[in-house]
Amino acid sequence: MEKELKINTGDSFKEKLWIGIPVVLLVGLLSVLIYNHHAEFTWSGFVNGFNEEFLVFFAIGVFAQLVDGALGMGYGATSTSFLLAYGVPPVVSSTAVHVSEMFTTGASALSHHRFGNINKKLVKHLLIPGVLGSITGAYLLSDIINGDIIKPFIAVYMIILAVIIIKKALKKNVEKKKTKKLGILAVFGGFMDSVGGGGWGPIVTSTLLGRGRNPKYTIGSVNAAEFAISFASGITFMLFGGIHGWQVIIGLIVGGVIAAPIAAFLVNKIKRKPMMIAVGILIIILSLKTLSKLL
Repeated sequence: MEKELKINTGDSFKEKLWIGIPVVLLVGLLSVLIYNHHAEFTWSGFVNGFNEEFLVFFAIGVFAQLVDGALGMGYGATSTSFLLAYGVPPVVSSTAVHVSEMFTTGASALSHHRFGNINKKLVKHLLIPGVLGSITGAYLLSDIINGDIIKPFIAVYMIILAVIIIKKALKKNVEKKKTKKLGILAVFGGFMDSVGGGGWGPIVTSTLLGRGRNPKYTIGSVNAAEFAISFASGITFMLFGGIHGWQVIIGLIVGGVIAAPIAAFLVNKIKRKPMMIAVGILIIILSLKTLSKLL
């Protein structure tokens, strides 16, 4: 009886860590941002900031998070595309997406945990390699390599994955294959996410779905791991690049945090085949858009 109580207590503590760690990190990050940048805000500026432009950024945050949370990818690509189309400068857009993603992925991870969409074993396999790849990519991008050079190769890779996913979705019986070398996949996904300005979801989620994994647990688990990846790359990005565009950042954060639980709920409601086809089509569209800009 005493042994069972200890086991239950240990499980309960581990369960609380899945919620406690993201909450502590987000509160800590928010506290640091407020402490370091409070002088940049005034009450009149705060009130005037809630205008038509803020609503546009808020709407972009909602839509980008719905796409990312429900399909397991696309937050960075979706939000960046809309911001640039609206006329937000690339530097401000990039900063806003990186900083806001630290909060939206945290909300998404908590939401997927709440709806039971997470395979904890899969998250553990992805977490540390993904973070190492993310930090390495952010560091190299700041000093050594040009992310634009690698983008077309990643776009082609993602189109191939998208075709595989759609092909498998159209099959009556999807054969599940064991995914080997998850650590290498996570390192590559985290690295390209930092270097290419996005890619964790398209690379990792696409590969796992292409191997026949369950979409619900794949999307929930990859989103949960993405919080750590986004946090690591976001901190690195903030150290090297600073922060610009507070109105954009706040709009994206508020919209994304509100949309996160809705997206996590939709994962349970969307059927497997339509979800996989939607993921494939989204990857192809975003990848072709990336290629069209580079060619």
